[in-house]
Amino acid sequence: MKRFVLSVAAALVAAGALAQETPATTAPATTAPSAPAAGAKQKIGVINVERLVQESALGKEAFNRVKKLNDSKKDEGDKLQKELRDMEQKLADQGTALADDKKEALQKSYQEKAIAFKRFQDDANRDLEAAQKKELSELERRVFPVINQVGKEKGFTVIFNKFQSGLVYADDSVDITDDVLKQFNTTVAVPAPKSEGTATSKPASPAKSAPAPAPTKKP
Repeated sequence: MKRFVLSVAAALVAAGALAQETPATTAPATTAPSAPAAGAKQKIGVINVERLVQESALGKEAFNRVKKLNDSKKDEGDKLQKELRDMEQKLADQGTALADDKKEALQKSYQEKAIAFKRFQDDANRDLEAAQKKELSELERRVFPVINQVGKEKGFTVIFNKFQSGLVYADDSVDITDDVLKQFNTTVAVPAPKSEGTATSKPASPAKSAPAPAPTKKP
């Protein structure tokens, strides 16, 4: 189950090459396309989407939500597994001393619990996959407009996903991950999905409840 915790970032990386074309160039549209090198200049950038997810405020929040669910499922699974081990031990220690009907009932109970444990594992995996897809979808929805915005502002013709677009080499000077990360954290990660805070990336919801009991303790 632990593999699912780390795959939030990996799933977003698998979203494919990111491309943004800018329609305006300094060369007139009527220029003959016979000499592409001397004509309109192509400005190409790359972005490390995995790093963007891992280091952005929203990416960390998504990771923590999936990890919390993973930990909860793991605790529940560990409890069920311990019950199975205890029953195994009981069968090993007392099996020969038990009456046939009691031994048969214990074996049947063990088999039912083993089936329930397997079903729990399958359900837990499905729940974790569904949670990841939900987080992935939300991250994609919020990060791609920022990448497009940075691409337009800086005049990029194309932006590639650094590790998922077939590139074998890209100079660090064309890596715009820092620019997108900064823009993403300052413009998107501030408003939390459930609250309407505007100033910081910390959730603003607790500030709404009035801490009235504190002053009453003073004489």
